[in-house]
Amino acid sequence: MNHTRIKYLLDGPLAELPAELPAFVARLKEDRDAVVLAHYYVPPAVQDLADYVGDSFYLAKLAKTLPQSTIVLAGVEFMGESAKLLNPQKTVLLPEPAADCPMAHMVSRRTIDAARERFGDDLAIACYVNSTVEVKSWCDVCVTSSNAVKICSELPQSNILFIPDRNLGRYVASQVPEKNIILNPGFCPRHEVIALDELIDIKEAHPDALVLAHPECTAEVLAEADYIGSTSGIIEYAATSSASKFIIVTVRGVLHELKRRTAGQNKEFFFTKTPPTCINMDMVTVDKLVSCLITGSGEVEIQLDDEARTRAALTLDRMLEYAAR
Repeated sequence: MNHTRIKYLLDGPLAELPAELPAFVARLKEDRDAVVLAHYYVPPAVQDLADYVGDSFYLAKLAKTLPQSTIVLAGVEFMGESAKLLNPQKTVLLPEPAADCPMAHMVSRRTIDAARERFGDDLAIACYVNSTVEVKSWCDVCVTSSNAVKICSELPQSNILFIPDRNLGRYVASQVPEKNIILNPGFCPRHEVIALDELIDIKEAHPDALVLAHPECTAEVLAEADYIGSTSGIIEYAATSSASKFIIVTVRGVLHELKRRTAGQNKEFFFTKTPPTCINMDMVTVDKLVSCLITGSGEVEIQLDDEARTRAALTLDRMLEYAAR
């Protein structure tokens, strides 16, 4: 199949993948020695073309183990940066380089410096992986929603500045009361706006449904949850639970994997009246993925000096070390 034919097939709204497309993409990946990694929040059609689909922790771990010389990261910018930091010798492509995570920028160097001046050596800076390379370079260790509680509980310092997400930081504080967790005012715009009244309404409409929530949600929303966990944790809980109805309190893109994992189990999934969507993840479309594989456009270039880049990579390596214990 030629490129013109592919462009024709991908023009306009994509209801389903053209039958020829998966084989064509497979050939492109082979020609470029590429592997496609996709986050659960990108559109379902993109997930279907990926070699691996997962949350940020899974993709970060996986990126270091793959033999291909090119990694195509179907997600937002910080995910591509993380893949590049862990694999500096590889080419990392983003199908949509403009897809960014607002929370990744929601911290200032002044906050870091003030905390270090106040607490000295008894302070660790725990940086949510949803952050820029520059922010990571200021910190001691990265964490994800999957491992933040574990890592923060094992850090030797008594005081932990958790950046940039105040909601995940607040949840970690509730799980590790022995630590002094200092919060930063950043947040995920997609989870922050999930309304408590809409969650109450959907609970009343489905009183037998379990509420599965992401810790990036506000404290008042998390108080209504039966289970709090990462995107992969929510999927695993729903797939293995004996319950049949679930209210999902995270970005709606996860529904595709939920349905795939629970096929044949007769399970139902509900979202709030205003379903959370990530406009940045939605920018990563099939046509952009295919174009990326054809042209090699979108390469991630980390604009930092070598010392800062090394420090940022070290925080990811420490995360993987702590998580493996």
